[in-house]
Amino acid sequence: MPEPPSTNIRVLIVDDSAEMRENVKKLLQFEADIEVVGVARSGQEGIQMAAEAKPHIALMDINMPDMDGITATEGVIAVAPFCQVIILSVQSEADYMRRAMMAGARDFIPKPPSSDELIKTIRHLGERAKGEEEKAKAVVYPSGGISIPGRPNTGRLAGKILSVYSAKGGVGCTTLATNLAVGLHTSETPTVLVDTNLQFGDVSVFLNLQVKNSIADLASRADELDREYSDEVLIAHSTGMRVLAAPPRPEMADEVHADDVRKVLQYLKGHYAYVVVDTHSTMDDVTLAVLETSDLLIAVATPEIPAIKDARLLFDLMGALEIPKDRVFFVMNKVDRRTAGGITPEAVTENLRRPVDGEIPLDEKATTLSINRGVPLILGDKSRPPAKNLLDLIGLVRQRLVAEPAQPEEAAVPERPRLFSW
Repeated sequence: MPEPPSTNIRVLIVDDSAEMRENVKKLLQFEADIEVVGVARSGQEGIQMAAEAKPHIALMDINMPDMDGITATEGVIAVAPFCQVIILSVQSEADYMRRAMMAGARDFIPKPPSSDELIKTIRHLGERAKGEEEKAKAVVYPSGGISIPGRPNTGRLAGKILSVYSAKGGVGCTTLATNLAVGLHTSETPTVLVDTNLQFGDVSVFLNLQVKNSIADLASRADELDREYSDEVLIAHSTGMRVLAAPPRPEMADEVHADDVRKVLQYLKGHYAYVVVDTHSTMDDVTLAVLETSDLLIAVATPEIPAIKDARLLFDLMGALEIPKDRVFFVMNKVDRRTAGGITPEAVTENLRRPVDGEIPLDEKATTLSINRGVPLILGDKSRPPAKNLLDLIGLVRQRLVAEPAQPEEAAVPERPRLFSW
């Protein structure tokens, strides 16, 4: 979507009433300095459009079927921080206004809005949004390799690559990877989530995204990647995070080679603060390329004997590859401390002689619902497990990454011993 001229105030309309959407659009269509860049029928669609169009103003209905306007307001501001949200509603009670303002809304106009009041408010808040947008363009991201318009990116600090891996399938790597990426993504630390399970990757399903392009498209041009092309391939999530999906068909996996994956990850590392990589359990050349390129390996196991055995083998492999222990973050998933005789993280620590850095409690109902809805756990009730534990885990991961010195973007990945001949 081409960006509208900077002199225009970009407006997004979010309302489940087709009549209201059309009426508001007609009110604005004759204003030369105002341009409607999106019309959404639901809160979720509004967040998606805000992530793509980056509006200065969002006109938000407060009552919608999928989510209320207050929740949608929080989502829009998360993906477009300079956006000024104006709530439109027939309900003008003080409680609604207070909750809307707490969510980040800037004004509250009763429905139906008068033309003069609406346009005056849009112009007033639009100028504020433009000022905040210009300030955001000048921000230097200390932990990421974000391009600053008009400035060369030589000597920038690269971002961090985090791979989520388990030698045993079914332990929850994709759930952890999707929640981790969503949690790490902010306007200050833009994040991209990469699916390298090339045959049967599910990242797009877990996030309810339609796949148009995939990692195969970037891999085919790994030696000549540029920002314009990568932005076309990457999918925008409603949070503003970007996603590089797995190929839509299993046979397309043959088109993606390990060296191309390395180049793609290094390129993304230069443009995003965090590159989170979901992997598959087979230790092939692509998986090794991911692990070798990673700044932090998040190893996942469940409290089951086969998973613990595979974790031990993985740690032995990491030693053979000369990957330092402090670059491995060990997570126990699906922990159930209520079950008598179950394997506890403390027992795993003692057995493997390696500390468990984080644990996520078992909640099959919440996790299954999250997957089926395509909404990560941490976008739900953050005060309850397992979302609360995931947020704590994300904080620990951030601390680990901040503690490590950043490497210049141009620094080559050191060659490590090879276990296989490819």
